[in-house]
Amino acid sequence: MPTWKGKTRGGVAGYRFFIFLLKNTGLRFSYFFLRFVVLYFVFFAPSARNPIYTYFRKIHHFGRFRSFKYVFKNFYVFGKVLLDKVSLLSGIENPFTFDFDGEEYLHEMAALGGGFLIGAHIGNWEIAGELLKRVSTKVHIVMVENEYEQIKNLLNSVMTEKSLNIIPIKEDLSHLIAIKRALQNNELIAIHGDRFTEGAKTVTATFLGYKAELPYGPFYLALRYNKPVTFVSAVKETNTHYHFRATPPKNYGLSKNRKQVENEMKQIISDYTSIMERILKRYPEQWFNYYYFWNLQK
Repeated sequence: MPTWKGKTRGGVAGYRFFIFLLKNTGLRFSYFFLRFVVLYFVFFAPSARNPIYTYFRKIHHFGRFRSFKYVFKNFYVFGKVLLDKVSLLSGIENPFTFDFDGEEYLHEMAALGGGFLIGAHIGNWEIAGELLKRVSTKVHIVMVENEYEQIKNLLNSVMTEKSLNIIPIKEDLSHLIAIKRALQNNELIAIHGDRFTEGAKTVTATFLGYKAELPYGPFYLALRYNKPVTFVSAVKETNTHYHFRATPPKNYGLSKNRKQVENEMKQIISDYTSIMERILKRYPEQWFNYYYFWNLQK
């Protein structure tokens, strides 16, 4: 079964390099230099290249040449996203502009008692911090513990614009207590619904025409607490412009009837995958899961 290994490509070393590049050369030159870094990864990082090539070739049905071209494009956009993230969070002067579709839904959720923002590793979620600063409640980002400390400490060393409210996912399940407390305080929980680590409970879904395993936890929590859910994304449309989207909030509830729970889970998964499919069909190059995500036997 395809599974994420719990480590983002590049990790802390990648962040450290991009911070150095930005501080010493600025954003425009960093974009230019990034092309050479990308070429290295395209030719010498098969563990990342091969799964993303398969994604373009098998999932989007691109030809061989177009798939290889999109591998370069994908790596290049991913590098830009990292540069943009560090640039924004560290307060470096930048030219970014934003569109926020559905901002009113987040304000509504904050006013009515909090809820869940469920996204995927598509585009640049952290860039939405520009919007979340305007929401009148805390927003907690749930992320895997094994990358949390190092990356958080590194970014905190350069961040001037915003502090991260992070809930690390831990083996002792203490993150569940933190999530419950945040919801009791009418706060928002931002969590991804597309990755799971080995041993985690999953749910099978049809995603872009093929079966894939999604983490059970984010969707079950939304059902368990019967809090409104919005599905969110923030994609890079040009070098300097991002587009944030949030769907109208929806309560899925949690019945005590086992069959009804299964139906509710199917519904929230169906809504999630249909929204993410729509985004990926428009921005196929902004899928940033570098492992074999799909079971290609339909």
